[in-house]
Amino acid sequence: MTLTEPSSPVRPSDAPPVLSVRDLTVSFQGPDSTVHAVDGVSYDLRPGEVLAVVGESGCGKSVTSMAVMGLLPPTARIGGSITLDGAELVGASERTLRSLRGRRLSMIFQEPMTSLNPVLTVGRQITEVLVRHQKLSKGDARARAVELLDLVGIPAPDRRIDEYPHQLSGGMRQRVMIAIAVACDPAVLIADEPTTALDVTVQAGILDVLKSLRDRLGTAIVLITHDLGVVAETADRVLVMYAGRPAEQASVKELFGAPSHPYSRGLLGAVLRPGSRTPQGRARLNEIPGLVPDLRTQPDACSFAPRCTFAQDDCRTGRPLLRTLSGTHRIACHHPAATPTSEEETR
Repeated sequence: MTLTEPSSPVRPSDAPPVLSVRDLTVSFQGPDSTVHAVDGVSYDLRPGEVLAVVGESGCGKSVTSMAVMGLLPPTARIGGSITLDGAELVGASERTLRSLRGRRLSMIFQEPMTSLNPVLTVGRQITEVLVRHQKLSKGDARARAVELLDLVGIPAPDRRIDEYPHQLSGGMRQRVMIAIAVACDPAVLIADEPTTALDVTVQAGILDVLKSLRDRLGTAIVLITHDLGVVAETADRVLVMYAGRPAEQASVKELFGAPSHPYSRGLLGAVLRPGSRTPQGRARLNEIPGLVPDLRTQPDACSFAPRCTFAQDDCRTGRPLLRTLSGTHRIACHHPAATPTSEEETR
């Protein structure tokens, strides 16, 4: 059994969405209040497309993806719609979700050392996916697992397959997670901070693996990351989230060339650029003042207004809805024209 390249790769813009999220809401009922972790997120994902989801910690990126995977705890209340290949996932039975997870829908979790089972060999953890979803014999599943370890760039895969997670480096463990996630050639792969805490060389290798999967198999990828350099290099489109809400959606070219939401500009301004120095010669980063708000008290207004230097009265009294600026560029901001140009920000 070998990987085969598509005979005619499908361009994302030519294909119908394989995953559609519409008006997704996720809340958690606590003893004293309700936490509104996700509020009104929508996007489409087509075969071979990479959608980056960015924002500060606590903005709802991982919760959104866990909702798509059907992995949120019973205390979560989910609203809206999530369809995979046209089939509704919100409200689907656990049996249905289990039949899809690992086969049509997979996830690379953020920390492989806590996601991999420490008492099972990496080969055992890969083969159990193949036996369950593809009904392979143990011998065929082992041969396929060796192929997968080789695919993700692990040297001597026929030897590594019998090792335990603690015997592998951090980069190798992350590659094992990818091998498990792509074992059944899923239509959608969610990668939650796949390069966190890895050195630059290993990061590049992991990203190359993801690009190869996209190009060879037409896998659609949701990439959750804080690294805007990774976004610029890897993604096709970007969803910027703030306080559980969508702030801006755009192609990579549009977002990096003409970010329109003050929060998007703040994120880009916090990236160190060549020549950004203080008078004392130290590297200088622009900061977004304040913190992400408490999601128990979401206002019916712009959530970013308390941190925005361009906020006006209507920002504090009315919630901005997503509206189209041009093409696929959408923004939730009352006054996008009031934001400065990139040149003004660096002065």
